[in-house]
Amino acid sequence: MAATAERNYLRTAPAERLPSPAERAGMFGWLRENLFSSRGDIALTLICILFIVWAVPPLLRFFLLDAAWSGNDREACLASPQLPEPGACWAFVRVWFSYFVYGFYPLFERWRVDLFFVALAVGIGWLAWLSAPRRDLGAVYFFIVLPALSCALLSGAPRLGLIDIPTALWGGVLVTIVVATVGIVASLPLGILLALARRSELPVVKFIAVTFIEFVRGVPLITVLFMASVMLPLFVPERLSPDKLLRALIGVALFASAYMAEVVRGGLAAIPRGQYEAAQALGLPYWRMMALVILPQALRVTLPNIVNTFIGLFKDTTLVFIVGIFDFLRTIEAARADPRWATPVTSVTGYAFAALFYFICCYGMSRYARNVETRLARAHRR
Repeated sequence: MAATAERNYLRTAPAERLPSPAERAGMFGWLRENLFSSRGDIALTLICILFIVWAVPPLLRFFLLDAAWSGNDREACLASPQLPEPGACWAFVRVWFSYFVYGFYPLFERWRVDLFFVALAVGIGWLAWLSAPRRDLGAVYFFIVLPALSCALLSGAPRLGLIDIPTALWGGVLVTIVVATVGIVASLPLGILLALARRSELPVVKFIAVTFIEFVRGVPLITVLFMASVMLPLFVPERLSPDKLLRALIGVALFASAYMAEVVRGGLAAIPRGQYEAAQALGLPYWRMMALVILPQALRVTLPNIVNTFIGLFKDTTLVFIVGIFDFLRTIEAARADPRWATPVTSVTGYAFAALFYFICCYGMSRYARNVETRLARAHRR
């Protein structure tokens, strides 16, 4: 009877379960269970409290209370009799903000970049919202309509009245978002194909996949970018040489797909052999078995690793400035070298602004993946 009751308890939805002792005890019970449950937890909690008390007030004073929020040059961020210890120079960020977002993109054409950001946000929101209506149309929009619309908006379409804008003028957040989006979207399907090819029973297919994965994973991303940017034009005629940004996009996508292949392969290895045998017993061919039975389970198992790879790729986009592409961090580097803003706090403020941008984006991806993981685990328990 006890075993039956326990099984029934586990099968019930979380909302129908009885609260735990810590939940019944309220806030003090939660604190006791999570922060003061042992001597080690007590010590770590006290150390964290002391660190917060010691570090947070000076940081708040520097970045908020003593910060300079307005001004047109370095004079606004220098020390003065009223402010002997100047804080962050947010006036520098305010003046250079458009450059950080658009780079050298023509001023009167920046509405196209804004429209691209809106279209991308709509596509991501449509797919990320698990309860959204007609998500099949959302997938068509994101993978077919959005790329064509983005190319027309950003690069230009003279037939539609949109003048051509060379990628050399792109920069800032625009380049970072484009490189990260292309790398993330392209790496997952390529990684799945490479993982399946590495597990293939065909020797030639397996050899090619293993060679590509091990070679790409054995060199740093900077090397891949240099090879794509410098060596690729040596093997093709000049008229067929791809654009510098396109070379970087190809290099980032190939690099990320190699790492994604190993992540997916780990998920495939975690699937019990019985799942393959059950799908084969139903008469499913190989590709339908993978698409309907194996891959959904494998991707669910390895979802944290997939998101971790995406986050790492998003941060690695800063390396494209090595090959002369002005990404978000490179625009901050260029702006802080302006002598009109030469102050001791300009660099700190610029890097803090960059850190805030990357933290918001990466933390958002992490939290969304955590919510999806929790929802999938709840559905699995049901």
